[in-house]
Amino acid sequence: MWVVVPAHDEAARLADTLRALAAQRDRAFTLLVVDNASTDGTGAIAREFAAGAPFPVEVIEEPEKGVGSAVDTGFRHAIDRGATMLARTDADCLPRPGWTGAARAALTDSPGLVCGRITARRDEHGPLGRTGFGVLVRLAALFGRLRPEHARRKGYKAPYRMHAGNNMAITSELYLAVGGMPRRPSPTDRLFLNAVRRHTDRISHCRAMVVENSTRRLRAYGVAGTARWYLDQGSGRHGTDPR
Repeated sequence: MWVVVPAHDEAARLADTLRALAAQRDRAFTLLVVDNASTDGTGAIAREFAAGAPFPVEVIEEPEKGVGSAVDTGFRHAIDRGATMLARTDADCLPRPGWTGAARAALTDSPGLVCGRITARRDEHGPLGRTGFGVLVRLAALFGRLRPEHARRKGYKAPYRMHAGNNMAITSELYLAVGGMPRRPSPTDRLFLNAVRRHTDRISHCRAMVVENSTRRLRAYGVAGTARWYLDQGSGRHGTDPR
């Protein structure tokens, strides 16, 4: 199993993510950090961590800015190096200690795409902010399920499920079969999910795969701006991440 972390200008947050990965109970994986056109020393932080990490670490560069490009380059690099299971989180997220073990178990039990559970980072907001984040995610999930274009009658083999790109796992075989993560346009996570839904019904949800998600959008763009972004993600419309 390989864990892929795309990172663009995340020098302020990446170290926390790396420490969270080092604290995993299941550490039988290779970590790949994809430095995505960073200008703030993100890659250097990852390389410094690699020197003392409790698992193998590779750092590669993807000059084409965009999370889709970084993820696709990272996943394909891992597959070329022998990965059969792939997991992804982001460089502003904190996977809880059971995350990698839960991902491995879920893929072993049901090979395909596994969607984890996201919650708000406890170090960024108080209870009110975390509650607001949870409400936005649930609304986006509901909105996505209700969208007519996501109905199974449109040729999908599985029902729509809110899929957070920063908390997912997939077999290498399925990743290649659906053509990989779209490098453009945004939202690449929704486009990827629908590509998987057209190909297979092997999509599961694992509540034991928990990632604490950054709530910095709430600080930077307020509730209204953040809600628009999450609802666009749930709808599958092409939008821009307000980060």
